[in-house]
Amino acid sequence: MRVMFVLWLRQVRRYWRSGSRLLGSIGQPILLLLALGYGIGAIYRRAGEGNYLEFLVPGIITQTVLLSGIFWGIIILQDKRFGFLAEMLVAPVSRIKILLGSAVGGATISIFQGILVFIISILFGFRPHDWLAVVPAFLVLVLMCVALTSFGAGMASMVDDFQGFQGINNLLVMPLFFLSSALYPLNHVPTALRIISTYNPVSYMVDALRYLLSGQTDFGLQKDLIVMAITFVACLYFAVNRFNRIQM
Repeated sequence: MRVMFVLWLRQVRRYWRSGSRLLGSIGQPILLLLALGYGIGAIYRRAGEGNYLEFLVPGIITQTVLLSGIFWGIIILQDKRFGFLAEMLVAPVSRIKILLGSAVGGATISIFQGILVFIISILFGFRPHDWLAVVPAFLVLVLMCVALTSFGAGMASMVDDFQGFQGINNLLVMPLFFLSSALYPLNHVPTALRIISTYNPVSYMVDALRYLLSGQTDFGLQKDLIVMAITFVACLYFAVNRFNRIQM
């Protein structure tokens, strides 16, 4: 446990010492809240769909932790390049502990960013449907962040250069986000897009948060949690499997 704690603390300290990472993590969510929340919000309201900000905020929180969690794998690539990872792997420590310590550190950062976006959204006028549901929403956020950072770690374990990692993740992250229910409701979209969204695990992450924070759902909370649990186990297995295959 001490090894995991040290690796967790290392990731958190690196984040706090980098002001640019903190600024960058909130810049895009604020832009989306302004451009979409107030821009499309008027059209959404005129269409009789209600308050678009209530619909949008869970999607923006998901987008923030999705980018933060998966792109956290860049830290592993940096450790590879500068030899730090090689030193850890030859130490008499389980690789799983090394992976989990770093992944939980990355998840902690993603959780902080998600909470920060939630606070900012309140300043923009968002109000949870039920304040008591904020606590289970936080637990859902934790599950999401650990799954996504584990997936990012697994992806980083497969490549050796930053360009390859960014290219692969852009190919995955953008479709996962835009083909989910993060920005638009699924009740009026074409059938093909709805089918794609139902097979997208990010849709269920968004839907779980939206149900708890805004009282709206497409799939139902029970189904959301089942899909998220399966996704969590799959991401963790993928990360452990790929991390154990790293050759230094």
